[in-house]
Amino acid sequence: MVNQVEDIDQLWQALADPTRRRIVERLGRGPASVTMLAAPLPMSLPAVVQHLQVLESCGLIASEKVGRVRTCRLEVERLDAVQDWIAVRRRTWQRRLDRLGDVLADEAASRIADTSQTEESTR
Repeated sequence: MVNQVEDIDQLWQALADPTRRRIVERLGRGPASVTMLAAPLPMSLPAVVQHLQVLESCGLIASEKVGRVRTCRLEVERLDAVQDWIAVRRRTWQRRLDRLGDVLADEAASRIADTSQTEESTR
C-alpha cells in the first residue's frame, strides 16, 4: 500500500507541471522525437530534457534512441493508476452524497408530516 501511495504521488507530481502535461498531451497523439516535443515549448532543449526525465522516472513515458534521434512514447497504462485513484475517491464521495441526500429527504418528510399534524390539530 505504501508503494502505491508513493507511486501515485510521483505521478501527481509529474503531472502537476503544465509543461509536462503539454508533453503528455502531445504524446497522446503518438510517439515524437525530443526535438519535436521541444519545438512548441518556450524553453531550451536541456530544460525539455529535464521534464522528460521526470516523466520517464515515474513511468509515464518511455524513450529509445535510434542513431542520433531519441523518440518518446506515452505509457498509457500508467495513466490508469491516476484514473483508478480518482475513481475510488469519486465512489466514496458519491456514497457520502447519497447518504446526505437520504438524510435530507428524511428530514423533509418529517417536516411535512409535522406540518400536516399541526394543521390538523388546529382545525
